[in-house]
Order: sequence, then structure tokens, then C-alpha cells
Amino acid sequence: MTPITEMTDRARDVFRIVVESYLETGLPVGSRTLSKISGLSLSPASIRNVMQDLEELGLLAAPHASAGRMPTHSGLRLFVDGMMQSHEPSPEERAAIEGRAGERGPVEEALANTTAVLSGLSACAGLVLVPKREPVLKQFGFVPLSHDKALAVLVGDDGSVENRVVELPPGMGPGALEEAANYMSATLAGLTLAEARARIDRQITQERAELDATARTLVERGLAVWSEDGDRRPVLIVRGQARLIDNSAAEDLDRVRQLLDELEGKQEIARLLDSAREGDAARIFIGSENKLFALSGSSVIAKPVRAMDGRVVGVVGVIGPTRLNYARVVPMVDFTAATIARLLG
Repeated sequence: MTPITEMTDRARDVFRIVVESYLETGLPVGSRTLSKISGLSLSPASIRNVMQDLEELGLLAAPHASAGRMPTHSGLRLFVDGMMQSHEPSPEERAAIEGRAGERGPVEEALANTTAVLSGLSACAGLVLVPKREPVLKQFGFVPLSHDKALAVLVGDDGSVENRVVELPPGMGPGALEEAANYMSATLAGLTLAEARARIDRQITQERAELDATARTLVERGLAVWSEDGDRRPVLIVRGQARLIDNSAAEDLDRVRQLLDELEGKQEIARLLDSAREGDAARIFIGSENKLFALSGSSVIAKPVRAMDGRVVGVVGVIGPTRLNYARVVPMVDFTAATIARLLG
């Protein structure tokens, strides 16, 4: 790719104006239109020559012979990396992001809520990648539902509450339910699910678990319910897919359908976002630079969320058409990630 420094001032000016106009309108720009809106002291013929040179460099392209020019994915990359002037979020945008991030609840919920706001402000679909993690256990409870079923209630140390239905061993009464719950809360608090299962297995093997047979069976089943579905916990949450269907989408429904199909393949997008975990700066994936979005021609902006100790606790970002307002959306994603990190303390 041609470095910005190797382009003439004239070429840089024409290129910048073509890209900015395309990002604003989504339409290719012709030389005559460019001469009227740009303020350049160049004739349409001179502008055409410059645009032809930029096209030969692979920075601009014409959708068809009689059309103007629009930036290629390589051209957008050059613009984003070397020419873009970022615009910080407005006070109103900051307040909206901070308001949702500050709501009480588990980390996953704060990420999801804030990403929904990010979706609305950026007019893109919002993405949040929640790392697979087991909650640290704080308290257990069992609520009888019928003679053979109970609701197992797990409270995490982050305030999260999860419920699962478990099968009761034959002949189990209310006293055994309470015994099992008290034992689990007293013995397993402060442990992850994996650690809790290991401790229970060890104590049962060594016959140190002070439980009768039915209560012991319930403890094992209660832990198994959460452990078995651990791998099925969603790691990617998408908010605001409808925002991808804007006024311009009517002219390119195939692209939108392709993008929505790609969003259904959450594991692929999760892997893409996971690659943004390293480093501190936002990662920008433009169109065909990533094979996942080669057909839909979409862009992704993603930023890791780090706790005070440096651990990555999630990734937030947006996905939309390649003609994103990068100068506005990149700082917005940065601010969202920083807000969540600050509130995590």
C-alpha cells in the first residue's frame, strides 16, 4: 500500500475528500461534483487524472464505468490509519454510556447494556464478547417444585443469580434440601464451580462429607447442572442488528442478508473479537481484510475491556458497513471500554 507520505499534496487532498464524502453519503464521487464541493483549485479534468492515479494505486475504485470513485478497503485502511481526525464523544453521548455502564448487576449485564447504548449512538450493531468464566460461588439454595424436582439457586460473589431445575433423589424430604444447601454454602463459598466439584469429589472419596446419601446425591447433581452447561454459556452478545437495515440497505439487500447470516455464526465473530484482546488500542477490521466479512463488506471496531489489574474482562465493539463514521465511532468504542473498566475498579 502506498504510504501517505509518498502521495503528493494534490493526491492527498483529492483522496481525503473522496473518502470523507463516501463515508457521509455512501455514494461514489465524480470529478465534476468533487470540483464543486471540495474548494480545490483544480479543473474536473485535473481531478479525473488524480483520481485515475489513485485508482491505479488500488486506493479508489469505480463501481461501474460511468460512475465516480469510491475508496477500496485498502483506501479506507490508509485513511483510517494515516489521515483520520477523530472526534471525541459529546457530553450527551458520554452520559448515556456511563449511565448504562453504572447500573448494578453482573459484569456480563453491564457489558450487554452498555453495548446496546453503543449500538444506538453509532447506528451499528453492538457487540460484546464475554470471556468464558465460572462464577465464584457465594451461596446456594434449593426450592422444592414437586415431589421429584427442585429449583437450585446459585448466588455468585458478583451479585449474579442463576436458577436451574434439578431432579431430586427418591425419598428426599425438605430437611435434606436444607441440609444440602447449608452444606454447599458453608463448604463451597469462595470457590469456582470447577474447584467446588473437585472439593466435593475429594471429600466424598475420603468420606469426610458430613451428609447422608440423598443429600450427597443432591449436592453432586446441583453442581453438575451448572458445570455441564458451562461450555454452552453464550460468549458473544449482539445488540441492535436492526440498525444495519438503514435507508441505504434497500439498495443492497444481498449485502445486508449476508451480514445478518454472518452474525448468526457467533463463534466465528467471537474468534475475531478475541483477537482484539491483545494490546490497548482499538482494532479495526475493514471489509475483505478479514475473510469472515469478505462477502458482506462490513467493518468491525473492537476494544478490550481491562480491569485495574490488567486482566481482560471482555471486548466491546460495533459492526456495520465499511462506510462507518470511523472518526466518531472509534473514540466512542474507546470511551465505552474505558468506562466499563473504570467502573469495574
